[in-house]
Amino acid sequence: MMASGYSTKEEDGHITVSGPGGGALRGKKPENTAFKQQRLPAWQPILTAGTVLPAFFIIGLIFIPIGIGLYVTSNNIKEFEIDYTGVNMSSPCFNCSQNFSWNSTRPCTCSIPFYLDQPYENNVFMYYGLSNFYQNHRRYVKSRDDSQLNGDLQSLKTPSKECEPYAEHDNKPIAPCGAIANSMFNDTLELFYNDPNGTKVPIPLTATGIAWWTDKHVKFRNPGENANLTAVFQGTMKPVNWRKPVYELDSDPQNNGFINEDFIVWMRTAALPTFRKLYRIIHKKNNMVPTLPRGNYTLEVVYNYPVRSFEGRKRMILSTISWMGGKNPFLGIAYITVGSVCFFLGVVLLIIHHKYGNRNNSADISN
Repeated sequence: MMASGYSTKEEDGHITVSGPGGGALRGKKPENTAFKQQRLPAWQPILTAGTVLPAFFIIGLIFIPIGIGLYVTSNNIKEFEIDYTGVNMSSPCFNCSQNFSWNSTRPCTCSIPFYLDQPYENNVFMYYGLSNFYQNHRRYVKSRDDSQLNGDLQSLKTPSKECEPYAEHDNKPIAPCGAIANSMFNDTLELFYNDPNGTKVPIPLTATGIAWWTDKHVKFRNPGENANLTAVFQGTMKPVNWRKPVYELDSDPQNNGFINEDFIVWMRTAALPTFRKLYRIIHKKNNMVPTLPRGNYTLEVVYNYPVRSFEGRKRMILSTISWMGGKNPFLGIAYITVGSVCFFLGVVLLIIHHKYGNRNNSADISN
């Protein structure tokens, strides 16, 4: 029977074990250094009334004015919303909502009058909104082919399996493929100003500049170098629920095909079931005249998008923006709440310190 010998070197923290063959085995004890033995100098704050109370008051005095400014800015943003789903029988779009479906061959139109009680200055942004539409479903989000949307010719002819069951139709590839593209919002919204003299003045709506720059110029591209999109997409099928192929979305060649901005905006999926997406921009033309003056308006809707199957709602939103974006009072309320809580805690702790701090100091002196 052979014995093992042990020798320890305390100066470097290593343990050497002599094995049966006379070899030296190194132990697992860390080296005796300040870093490995956790002896580095450290700083730990000492929380006292002199440091905690000023911190609470400073946070409160900074956050409350910022919150008030954000809240006032958000309230100054003008916003108007109108629901045109047509659920109620009194709605002008009731007949369209009851009779229209994806298989309808004739579009249904309806007109919704409304009144703006205040003028809208600067540029006005027109949104469409949907409710109870879950674009964040995992299978729905994955149902697309980014290579195809980026203009890859091979992906155009052989779409990704992620697009199933919307990858092929009648043994031909679908372009663009997937459930997201297949369910693209396709209502047509037009706005008219009802002049006091009885005429209806169309409001010019801009369909470009509504998508992210990176989406328009990086992520989405038309396949091939041929400017004739009809020839490029030959041999492909339009999505099942579309009324026309992708190369007929717009007469402007810079806004047609995969680079159509309405299509690009829809393909950026929303995180919540109630969302809005930018539809058009109403640019201000004359500094002396409001973009949308106060008065009566008419919203003309070509009702192409059915929502009754999933108990959804549709709405149109008109909104201005500010330096902080659209109307959203949450950030201002959050700042005011945090600042108020900190300031209130500062006052409470100051009273406690003033009432009990001197008593503790007196007890220490007497002892």
